[in-house]
This record gives sequence, structure tokens and C-alpha cells, in this order.
Amino acid sequence: MSRYRLYNILEGTDEGGTAGKVFNTFIVALIVANVAAVVLGTDAFLYLRYQFFFDWFEIFSVAIFTAEYALRLWTAPCNPGFVGPGGRVRFAASPMAIIDLVAILPFYLPMIIPLDLRVLRMLRLLRVFRLFKLYRYSEALKMLERVVKAEKEALVVVGFVLVVLLVLTSTVMYCVEHNAQPEAFSSIPMAMWWAVATLTTVGYGDVYPITPFGKLLGGFIAILGIGMFALPAGILASAFGDEIKNRHEKKRICPHCGRCIDDQPGSEEEYVSGAEDGLTQPGQPDASH
Repeated sequence: MSRYRLYNILEGTDEGGTAGKVFNTFIVALIVANVAAVVLGTDAFLYLRYQFFFDWFEIFSVAIFTAEYALRLWTAPCNPGFVGPGGRVRFAASPMAIIDLVAILPFYLPMIIPLDLRVLRMLRLLRVFRLFKLYRYSEALKMLERVVKAEKEALVVVGFVLVVLLVLTSTVMYCVEHNAQPEAFSSIPMAMWWAVATLTTVGYGDVYPITPFGKLLGGFIAILGIGMFALPAGILASAFGDEIKNRHEKKRICPHCGRCIDDQPGSEEEYVSGAEDGLTQPGQPDASH
């Protein structure tokens, strides 16, 4: 098998054919199963009872992911973005390649470096980051990335406004409630916990104002929070609508000649009629005249 053929299979392109689709489906299923195994493995009863299965499934998964990473590194020069000297190094430094590497490192690091039990436990939990490998195979996640990039300026502005609002409300509430509740509102950073819970309308209830002015201010901030956090949701919803609309706007193709009707001069009826009769395109002179 040629390197270019293998590259198309790994990337799931049309040239990869059925083999590419089967490989991508298998990897997606393996990623989902791995995340489920990591989550279930944190239950001590389940892990002790099925330890043999968990351990061997991890070994099998790491072997597959390691082979995938090595093959992607080998076929990287087939990608136009990684052609030339240092192409594989640039690929290894790309976000998706780093995610692929992080997905297998927790298995190999303890073999190379002696690690404390707590560090080892944290490394094992890092396996959940294998979930990010789904980005390569998920059109929905790629759509989300395009939406966020398209509206990044608006989202940054909204984020800035929310930070300013958080600081202002925390400062005002600290000034109003500090004397009445020196422990609950001992500082502005402590008051920020109340502001976050209120602006997000979570309202845990562990910290709350007790003075009349504090209650009035708290109610106003809670109502303000509903509107402020609706802004990014509205921006993203609008961007998603535009993205979906753009994807569904397909060019109309003539059923007789296979050309795009929208790109041709004259009306649709003229063009289709001309195509049926074997005539030249409307608006263009006949070559025989």
C-alpha cells in the first residue's frame, strides 16, 4: 500500500474509499469506548471486579492509538501543509497531533519516569482527553469551531462586559454587606463567589445579602444576569443558523448537461430548454453563424 493511499484512509477522504470509512468508524467507536472505560474505571467496585478487562482494553487501545499516531506522522508529507523539510515536525506540533500524543502518553510515562501515586492517578484521568480526538471525525465539532471563529469579536466583547459586570457587582456588594456579614463578604474576591452564583442565576444559597439595600441590589443583579448571559447564547444561535443556512444553499444543477444553472446567462427556463435541444448556452452566439 502506498503512503498516499494510507494517508487518504487515515484522513477518511473520498479517495480513501470504504477502507477509510471503516477505519474512521472504528476509531470513533474506540474513542467513545475508551472514555466510557475511564469514567467507569473510577468506580472502585467496578474496577476491582473487571480489572482484567479494563487493563487489557487499555493496552489494546494504546496499541491502536500509537500505531495511528506513527502512521499519521509517517504520512504527514502527503498533506500539502506539511510538505518539505521539517514537515513531520510541523505536523507533530499541530493541535491534533498533540492531542493524539497526549492520548497515549499517560500509558508510557510511568514506564520511563517513576511517578508518585497521586501523579499516576492524575495521568490516568488525562485519558479522558482522548475525547478530543473526535474533533477529527466530527463535522458538528468543526461547525462549532467555524461558528466561534466567525463570532469571536462579538464573544470577546460580551466576555469583557461580563468581567466588568462581575467586578462592579462584587465591589458594590462588598461595600454594602461587609459590615453586616464580615465573614461571608470579607473581601471583594469572596464577594465574587456570590456575584458568579447570582449572575449565572444558580443561587446556591450559601452566601446571600441580608441588608435591605443588599437584597434590593441582589435582585437587580440577578435580573441583569439573565439578560447578560443570554447575549452569548443568542450570538451563537444566530451564527449556527447562518452556518446551517450556508451549508444548505446548494447550487442548482441542470439535469441534462450537469452544469450549474445559476452560473449561466439567461433565465433558468431558457438554459434548460437549450440544453434539452442541444443548443448553445442562452446569451451566446451560435458558432456556425
